[in-house]
Amino acid sequence: MPGHPVDTLGRPMRDLRVSVTDRCNFRCRYCMPREVFGADYPFLPRSELLTFEEITRLAGIFAGLGVRKVRLTGGEPLLRHDLDRLVAMLAAVPGIEDLTMTTNGALLARHAAALAAAGLHRVTVSLDSLDDATFSAGNDSPVPVAQVLEGIEAAAAAGLTPVKINVVVRRGVNEGEVAALAGRFKGSGHIVRYIEYMDVGHSNGWRLEHVVPAAEVLAAVNAEMPLEALPANYPGEVARRFRYRDGSGEIGVVASVTRPFCGDCTRARLSADGKLFTCLFATSGHDLRALVRGEATDADIAAALTAVWQARADRYSEIRSADTLGLPKVEMSYIGG
Repeated sequence: MPGHPVDTLGRPMRDLRVSVTDRCNFRCRYCMPREVFGADYPFLPRSELLTFEEITRLAGIFAGLGVRKVRLTGGEPLLRHDLDRLVAMLAAVPGIEDLTMTTNGALLARHAAALAAAGLHRVTVSLDSLDDATFSAGNDSPVPVAQVLEGIEAAAAAGLTPVKINVVVRRGVNEGEVAALAGRFKGSGHIVRYIEYMDVGHSNGWRLEHVVPAAEVLAAVNAEMPLEALPANYPGEVARRFRYRDGSGEIGVVASVTRPFCGDCTRARLSADGKLFTCLFATSGHDLRALVRGEATDADIAAALTAVWQARADRYSEIRSADTLGLPKVEMSYIGG
């Protein structure tokens, strides 16, 4: 088995994001707008999805190459049946130290206890607004905010902590709720993370003027609840951390537009049908499913992964410009955020 590879910029492979489905029960404007992802959209048939056994095999090979953190994503991962079985399988893989999941929270209350029992460590829940009208307009879904809040509390009760709450902030949509969202979860042990609106995929109508800079977000929170900076938990952490000066918790900001962090990126992404992507803004992937379903040995697959990673030179957010906006990037719902 090869050693731990680094890419052309000296970045190791430490994090693996696994999309378990390309389907979602929301139609968020910045990810899966309904006019594109409608009733006739050709989602992946089940036969093309990696099986739990295939995902676990690949996770073990990735772990052998240095991956220590696995995050389950989608689409909406809780739409994949028996997900707790996959969690239990991944939790048993040697080398994986942190097993997490990102979800929209709509189904979390009914699954949190089983996921925790299976070995999931933490969850991240997307919640862009506390106002039902704004929330529903943003995700084009009848799910009320209360249902997501119930899921967050169920996750906390099951020990999936700290629960991280991702807020994509968009100009003219929810920037007025920044402080309210911080206040809602201040003192709860949950961590709100504000994310700059990114140009993922090519169907969300992204424009730079829609981005609310992280500095503006921090100023809005700090004006009502004074903050001070915290050091990163680990090298390559995407969120810059800040704690409340009164000691009642912390928030984070992910500033991939105004303050790119490509230089520390250690993340690989595996699509639901087994393609490896080396950047969230990738234009193409590498087919691992063919290797897994063929006659390739684990050593063969490890060698292929090593070759891909050693050739990696991605730094899209650092070079984002007018020249990059038209690139045919893969949709985030396909490879996970």
